[in-house]
Amino acid sequence: MIALHDLLLDTQAGAAPVCVDRGVTLDRAAFRSRVLAMAETLGARAGVRHALCIDDPFDFVCAMFALLACGKQPVIPASNSPDYLAGLSDGFDALITGDDLPELCVSGAPAAACSIDARAALTLYTSGSSGAPKPVRKTLAQFDAEVRTLEAQWGALVGDATVLGSVPHHHIYGLLFRMLWPLAAGRPFDRALCVDPQQLCARLAEGRAGIVVSTPSQLARWPAMTDFAALARGARAFFSSGGPLAAETARTYQAAFDSAPIEVFGSTETGGIAWRQQDRTDAWQPLPGIDTRRDADGALLVRSPHLGHDDWHRTDDAVAFDADGRFRLAGRLDRVVKLDGKRVSLPELEARLALHPYVERAAVAPLRNAARQRAGAVVVLTAAGNAALLTLGRPALAKVLRRHLAGYVDLVVLPRHWRFLPALPCDARGKMPAAAIAAAFDARPEGFELMSVCPDGDALRMELRVPPGLAHFAGHFPGLPILPGVVQLDWAARLAAECFGGARRVASIDRLKFTAPVGPGALLALRLSHDANRGRVQFTYRLGHGADARDCASGVIVYRKEA
Repeated sequence: MIALHDLLLDTQAGAAPVCVDRGVTLDRAAFRSRVLAMAETLGARAGVRHALCIDDPFDFVCAMFALLACGKQPVIPASNSPDYLAGLSDGFDALITGDDLPELCVSGAPAAACSIDARAALTLYTSGSSGAPKPVRKTLAQFDAEVRTLEAQWGALVGDATVLGSVPHHHIYGLLFRMLWPLAAGRPFDRALCVDPQQLCARLAEGRAGIVVSTPSQLARWPAMTDFAALARGARAFFSSGGPLAAETARTYQAAFDSAPIEVFGSTETGGIAWRQQDRTDAWQPLPGIDTRRDADGALLVRSPHLGHDDWHRTDDAVAFDADGRFRLAGRLDRVVKLDGKRVSLPELEARLALHPYVERAAVAPLRNAARQRAGAVVVLTAAGNAALLTLGRPALAKVLRRHLAGYVDLVVLPRHWRFLPALPCDARGKMPAAAIAAAFDARPEGFELMSVCPDGDALRMELRVPPGLAHFAGHFPGLPILPGVVQLDWAARLAAECFGGARRVASIDRLKFTAPVGPGALLALRLSHDANRGRVQFTYRLGHGADARDCASGVIVYRKEA
């Protein structure tokens, strides 16, 4: 291990690997040379706080250390979107993007090695539970303490494995696990972001042992989307953070790899706090050097070298400790809201919903843009729940779950709006902020509202609502608004590509029919049937329910298979 602030001074480990880029290894000498060249250019620039919006992980970490080396402060926004950055404009003096790299790397004579102050600061942003960006200032010394903790806990397990990531490096989990820990330990990280499971399999098939840094939502999807067994060829361990991993997902990985993923619990403010593997226990074990205890109201208190001070830090997580010093999470203390004047614990609603045999997981949030403060529930159904959804329909199933909740809570706080989806909405870190849950009730960018998704034999059945104010109705037709057929086709093609990974490149549309008009506010039942062998997705839209239901559009999407 080498201290992060000494990375530019250590000339003895020039051949130590830093980054693997499609079979080419960039070593520490290449890293140091690029950092020092960038530092020479950045040192002459005005401004102290520089926001880093660079997608390439190697270029990002080089720019970050270059800023630290020339006495400037890296600011790491959680997103590169223009609207997001506009809201943070007071938080930085200058912006560095991938387009700036050619200019940054132009340098004359090789720069001399330089030291970095261990107290040098970085600023990250976290959404917290409200969704509003919140700056968190941390020092390089805090990050150094954390990578040493990670190495002490898992260094022997990881060994010389390449770090493969499906999480971005703009958040503390990806920054630490994908970059800073490997840099300090002298093991390489992969330059690619492996969000696509086929890409991950290809990386592991190259022969290098690897560890996979991912999130609960991604790990839950991979077994159904790829040749899951192929991951076993080189995956030495799976890491997960951003929220609890579902017990069923943990069991799936244990069956395939003889061990469940390693889950890490923490936050941007605290860094890593505890870990668990559900094939051993569902309780969380504090990481080495981390002290934990329970406050009078049940809140978790943490004392840690990752904090930068020696005081106890109070979190908003309620916990219960066992006799062995491990703890179980009991919801968020900051998720108590008022609905129609009644205080309600959202974690309690979620826990009560999960007691029903139809419910696997649930997330509840106050809804935006509502005339009155109402709650919405996003529910992931069990097999029995999906069968009930197909038989009863969405409104009737929602009534069943409302009656179930009514046995525990006041009627006025019951969720009024329901979505039945294959997974809970998460942000890029795998967390479920209130804003992400509430967004599930908004119209999607394509224009429709996605009300439910469930398997129907070998197909998928969805319910889409057509908002009355949809822009596509304008001029089509005056006095008799009708949803254009091309919009229905576009929605079917986009959803097919989203649900069936290989169906992205449309080659043609066969047997296209439009048999009934679709008006504002309509509820559309969409059935997608995938024939992977022939590269086809058959779609059918239906209007109405029961005996009144009728087809309104159908066709076959033929796609080119990806190499």
